Amino acid sequence: MLLEEFDELRVSADRIGPARWTAHTPWAGDFGDAAFANPGPKGPFKVENGILSITASKDKNGRWTSGLLAAADASGAGTGTRYGYFEARMKMPAGRGTWPAFWLAALKPAAMTEGNVEIDVIEYYGQFPSAYQAATHIWYKDPQKTRGEAQKIDILADTLFNEFHTFGVDISPQAIVFFLDRKPVWTQPTPPELDGPLYPLVNLALGGGWPIDRTPNPSTLLIDYVHVFARDAGPPEGCPPGPAMLPP
Repeated sequence: MLLEEFDELRVSADRIGPARWTAHTPWAGDFGDAAFANPGPKGPFKVENGILSITASKDKNGRWTSGLLAAADASGAGTGTRYGYFEARMKMPAGRGTWPAFWLAALKPAAMTEGNVEIDVIEYYGQFPSAYQAATHIWYKDPQKTRGEAQKIDILADTLFNEFHTFGVDISPQAIVFFLDRKPVWTQPTPPELDGPLYPLVNLALGGGWPIDRTPNPSTLLIDYVHVFARDAGPPEGCPPGPAMLPP
């Protein structure tokens, strides 16, 4: 179980241990049009009043930097679960070119790349303020075997950057159920490749195939918490998905 309330931030550049988070993808696969920076006094991360901010900013030379947190490192050390409920409460940045996300990846050594499951709880593209995307991916070295599904989730325009919302996913042997504000919005069958735990990542990337020439400088993603509630496989018919399993 992970209950990250961001009263403090324990993050290192690349190693889990005393740190709860690392600042890069464990497989050295950083992405987007802003470099993910290491933690530090001038880094992209700040904790204030129990809220983590990740800020993308551009220097005088036009170079963007931003931040990512992963609850794992390249050795396979980290925090996650195979079955259970993952949730983050976040407020998105406004503006074109922003590309924040809350997502899950396979908790295993980075050298193990075959059949890895990825679950995108939310990918938000700032130029489309009336929707976000949820997705499942199964990654193989052979692109013919790689597969996935994505779903557009319609929302009220501008709501994601005007107020906080919760984004969740419940994972069981039977189904992957996505939630917005603890209401189900999409369901996919659990792939057979899900053979081990998943860990959470949260980031503010830029671009994602869209221009960043009009992206506000700075742009900030706010995260109130990241929670992971583990459970076992449950009965053959499956457990009730999602928030019903949470403690009061």
